[in-house]
Amino acid sequence: MTEDTRTGRGRNRDRKADIIPHHLREGMDPPPGLGRMSAETPLVAETGPGLIDWVATGREEVRAVLGDADRFSTRPPADTEEESRLITQIGNPLMYDPPEHTRLRKLLAPEFTLRRMRRIEGQVERIIEDRLDVMERAGRPADLMRHFAWPIPGLVGCTLLGIPRDDQAELARHLDLSRRDNRGWQARRTSAKTFDNYLARYVAARRRDPGDDLVSMLVREHGTDVSDKELVGLAASVMAAGIENMVGMLGLGVLALLDHPDQLALLRDRPELMGQAVEELLRYVTVVAVASPRTALTEVTVGDHVIEPGQVVSCSLLAVNRGRPPGAPPDRLDIRREGTTHVAFGHGIHYCAGAALARMELRIAFAGVLRRFPGLRLAVPRGELRFRPPWMATFGIENLPVTW
Repeated sequence: MTEDTRTGRGRNRDRKADIIPHHLREGMDPPPGLGRMSAETPLVAETGPGLIDWVATGREEVRAVLGDADRFSTRPPADTEEESRLITQIGNPLMYDPPEHTRLRKLLAPEFTLRRMRRIEGQVERIIEDRLDVMERAGRPADLMRHFAWPIPGLVGCTLLGIPRDDQAELARHLDLSRRDNRGWQARRTSAKTFDNYLARYVAARRRDPGDDLVSMLVREHGTDVSDKELVGLAASVMAAGIENMVGMLGLGVLALLDHPDQLALLRDRPELMGQAVEELLRYVTVVAVASPRTALTEVTVGDHVIEPGQVVSCSLLAVNRGRPPGAPPDRLDIRREGTTHVAFGHGIHYCAGAALARMELRIAFAGVLRRFPGLRLAVPRGELRFRPPWMATFGIENLPVTW
């Protein structure tokens, strides 16, 4: 133990050598040593440059931090209250702490119940069938990412929001371009501004003439208690948060099955396992490797360590979902696994509000691909696939050429 010059408290500085880059991957797998780190140093002080003070990789430690909204904040660290307001996206629940988070979450929660999701299930099925048609017409080989994985989440988001059909493809395209790391900064900014401006006009129109979509229901049920800026932020967070994560899951979920032909064959033979398969793929892929950083609001003891006010904790969802202690059998994909307790959707009050929608979308999409394309397989050597850069917030794959 050495002394922390900022706080005067002894901290686990001598274990820095054990810190594994917990957001990196080796193909689909976590980096070697992450399981050992999780078992031996589940909460460790970070002494390198940057905003992070602590790294949590143990299941109990991660859940303790993410589940404690009274003593940990998701608001980005800021030197002044004015700076904090500037970097907070209005209407995005992830950027708020209680009680504002509680109010926004209560607005959204009724719109993402299983009953409400069943209302749009038929529309989601039609979107997926349409994209399967496009992919089939493209002929063999076809890039599953281009024809299937990338378009679907944006179109589903547009359906949830009630975006007119004539506008859906263009709006989804602008959101896609605004978040593609291979686009120039100015092009991304222009697309993001176009996307935000459209949503502002859309919210104003729904305020004047509500329909039966998500925003209209919020207007109808809450009136002026929710502002137009909050509605724009809520709509943008529903679209944006779901798209990148779902794109990653659609592409990598299919790839994981192709990497495990025994599991793919089992799922073809026993389609009733699809619900379990989706949970196992969510765990195995863990498209969001690290939760949004949490900042301590007060002194907090987690395990054997004291986290000081203002210190920032990074929580590894990948370690919780995929980490294995030394000597344990290696992690593997098993769609028959029961009682999976993954944290792919997070934990605590910021647990993904759209989890029911994501599960439904994945279930329909995977079933559709397996039904439409018997004998689905990679059309290129595995080494030619391009994964997203490791610094991106969401794990994903750029191309997935397949044939059948």
